[in-house]
Amino acid sequence: MWNERYAGEDYHFGTEPADFVKRHAHYLPAGASVLSVADGEGRNSVWLAGQGFRVTAMDGAEAGVEKARRLAEAQGVRVDFHVADIAEWDWGAAQYDAVLAVFIQFAPPPLRDRIFAGMVRALKPGGLLMLHGYAPRQVEYATGGPGIAAHMYTTDLLRERFKGLEFLELSDYDAEIHEGRGHSGRSALVDCIARKPL
Repeated sequence: MWNERYAGEDYHFGTEPADFVKRHAHYLPAGASVLSVADGEGRNSVWLAGQGFRVTAMDGAEAGVEKARRLAEAQGVRVDFHVADIAEWDWGAAQYDAVLAVFIQFAPPPLRDRIFAGMVRALKPGGLLMLHGYAPRQVEYATGGPGIAAHMYTTDLLRERFKGLEFLELSDYDAEIHEGRGHSGRSALVDCIARKPL
């Protein structure tokens, strides 16, 4: 499905980073190592690399990663791209200063919980988890996302799943977003920034 979605010449979610990424990049220390999870066509990883961060990006769709590589080349930045199935990704331990996940709500709850646990494991002590996605009412708005309420986030869910972390920001709000053809219009959004204990 994702290879088909990314097959055209245009960028399905545009080439600009998610507003969430721009608004919260100030949390990242200079030169931080960042893992961008399910990075798609590279809009977030390439922008972060352009800000001087050391970025690793993974996605399961070869077509998306190929376009991400082209975007990085056009922007004159370096990103360590990987084509990888997120269900098989080696999260390692304490590798990154930050792990970023933007709209990764293709994952049903059991896989989502494994991904969340992996993201925390991959963080260095003091590292930042940066998560941005949809709240359940997004199903009614139908302006992006999978249209499956069980895949969406609530603040209570995230408090429970990341209960060992220190929450710096956790919010549920509505906003207009326009990110290519994939996300456009009034959207129900959840932001989470949390720090792994030292």
